[in-house]
Formats: sequence, C-alpha cells, structure tokens
Amino acid sequence: MTFTATVTTKGQITLPVGIRKALGIVQGDRLSFTRTGDRVELAKTPSFLDLAASIVPADDIAGEPWHEVRRKVRDTHATEQANRGRG
Repeated sequence: MTFTATVTTKGQITLPVGIRKALGIVQGDRLSFTRTGDRVELAKTPSFLDLAASIVPADDIAGEPWHEVRRKVRDTHATEQANRGRG
C-alpha cells in the first residue's frame, strides 16, 4: 500500500495514520531512516523495554532475580580474571 505526505517549508512531514498504526508509532517514538539509492526506508527504533524480552536467558539463570544474575556474572568474571593472572 502506498501513502503520501507533503514536506513543509521546515522539511517536516506528518506520517500518515495508516503507517503510524501499522508500525505502532506514537508520540515520542524514535524513528530511523535508511537510504538506499533514491529510496528511504523508515523503521521504528526499538526502545530498551522493547528489546528486554527479545533475549532468552540461559537455562542456569532463567527465573532468577536480577540481583542474583548480576552476582553470578560478577563472580564468574572475577574468577576468570584471577585465573588469567596465574598464567
């Protein structure tokens, strides 16, 4: 489906409602533009919260409270650093 918009003297456009609804764009969202030749692709830039559920935790930390995950990572990192020093 093709939508059109008019560029203002300030270089601004209003995104057609059909585009906003299709991409779930609301006030305050950030958008990215990618130029390929004489075309531009528009995409909604995901927020941190949008990305939060996109990472599947490893089996050994699934369901763990966040402070426990951080503790495990710190402990593992400290052990790895100590072992490197023994070289």
